[in-house]
Amino acid sequence: MTYQPIVPLSGYAGWKVLNRTMETQKAAFTASVTIQNDEEYFRENIGNVTSAEELVSDYRLLKVALGAFGLDDDLQNKYFIKKVLEEGTLDEDSFANKLSDKKYAALSEAFGFDFDPPNTVLSSFADEMIANYEERQFEIAVGDSDESYRFALNAQRELADLAAEDSSDNTKWYTIIGNEALATVMRTGLGLPESTSSLDVDQQVTIFKQKAQQVFGSDEVSQFTDEESVEKLIKYYLLRDQVMNGSVSTSSNSIALTLLQNAASFSARF
Repeated sequence: MTYQPIVPLSGYAGWKVLNRTMETQKAAFTASVTIQNDEEYFRENIGNVTSAEELVSDYRLLKVALGAFGLDDDLQNKYFIKKVLEEGTLDEDSFANKLSDKKYAALSEAFGFDFDPPNTVLSSFADEMIANYEERQFEIAVGDSDESYRFALNAQRELADLAAEDSSDNTKWYTIIGNEALATVMRTGLGLPESTSSLDVDQQVTIFKQKAQQVFGSDEVSQFTDEESVEKLIKYYLLRDQVMNGSVSTSSNSIALTLLQNAASFSARF
């Protein structure tokens, strides 16, 4: 049996409660029998795996491997994952590097099957993958109660790292757009309609940057290296999401959102 995280409130109020209880709830979740069994098997066996074929042939190892990168839905796509892993990331034209979802490249780079020996034989490898697995699986469990919190947790974990990367600002925006969870948080937080996602990617970048400038006073992703900026985005996202989904019958969240928007607009002008 797996512990189910509890969030007694919805919207941004629930987010604050979740963050206050995060450490305790995450500890209870990772202590669950299912999680412990997955981790024990992975720790005992991953060091013997030296090829992509061996990994995809072991359901239990592959479950943890994919789960550590939020790729749980690909558990049955063995041929696809094998190709991602076998070609690695050293070659710019490798399969993983061509995919818009950068989680595949992260998976391939982490396992390093294009190295000899691969990273799986390193003494620290199992612990690193298990830590990632616990983080991602907790997010999924929280999302089972409210998917908006899963997306918010993902943004809290990934956005600052992305913002700090040594790449062009447009590349960072492309990465956000190519990541469903990050794109959802950013798009909703900026007050853009879901239909924006159907536009050409270059059009989306232009729109995201224009709106970010208006809302946050900067159109650069690098602003999100600051925890307060990430939290502000998440706050906007959760307030808007709650209003859009009609989960509140009063105007309290709409009023709060209006006040936040007015404050952001004032700051941008001055």
